[in-house]
Amino acid sequence: MALAYTQPAISRQIAVLEGETGTTLLTRDARGVQLTDAGELLVRHADTILARLEDAEAELNELLGMQTGRLRLASLSSTAATIMPLAIAEFRTRLPQIVLSVSMTDPMGLAALLRSGELDLAVCNDADLGSLPDIETIHMFDEPILIALPREHHLAGRAQVTLPELAQERWMLGTATSCPDLGRFLHACHGAGFDPQIAFYHDDYTAILAFVAAGVGVAPIPEMVARGAPSNVHISTLNPATLTRPILAALPAGYRPGPVNAMIEVLQDVSARWAQSPDALAAA
Repeated sequence: MALAYTQPAISRQIAVLEGETGTTLLTRDARGVQLTDAGELLVRHADTILARLEDAEAELNELLGMQTGRLRLASLSSTAATIMPLAIAEFRTRLPQIVLSVSMTDPMGLAALLRSGELDLAVCNDADLGSLPDIETIHMFDEPILIALPREHHLAGRAQVTLPELAQERWMLGTATSCPDLGRFLHACHGAGFDPQIAFYHDDYTAILAFVAAGVGVAPIPEMVARGAPSNVHISTLNPATLTRPILAALPAGYRPGPVNAMIEVLQDVSARWAQSPDALAAA
């Protein structure tokens, strides 16, 4: 039969159910087997009962997932040095039983790691991930891109600079294969009417800051990175302040395990505080 039960087994189960309810649930006549009024009532309630059991099972699985298990998280190096320590501390307070691992991962390789299950969640700056059908992104905040100048640069006394003022400078930029920030910067330069002269590309913002300090050139630097600039590097904001990069949480589309939801909530809280007052968060 369709349910993989034999006829005698079904008959025995119906007999047991009729004995427990104290009434007849099925009648047999020339038209076959028919539900009695009591049988129809029981079927209606059975649908509701089964649905509630499924809900209870889902909630139980969610509860167990919040008490045991692991969360594999990836982070940008810049967020790892700023918002992530507080987020991780808060997460451990909320869910101390979850085994949490954090890694630094190339933004361009995140999709494959999320698809394969090697990562559960990633903090990144690649907005293009959100266009993939199997990857979901959640916007945390927009981070300003600032300008790093050698301390002896003729514009180093200025709190604000414009891109056209820097059109003749030699720039140090992240590579196109690993840094989504590059495309945003080039687009801003083209909007300002020039093609930047590139001194070299490098994947490490810390190294770029060191080269700025040595007077090799200037560089666009995310705000979180700029906070760690050496004393012989001057940081100016851009006027107008339209060059930013998105900070996102990326995860596989579909079902979200409890620990993933919890970390997203923590990241949203910490990110909102950072966007409102980075100095206050750093002092927390």
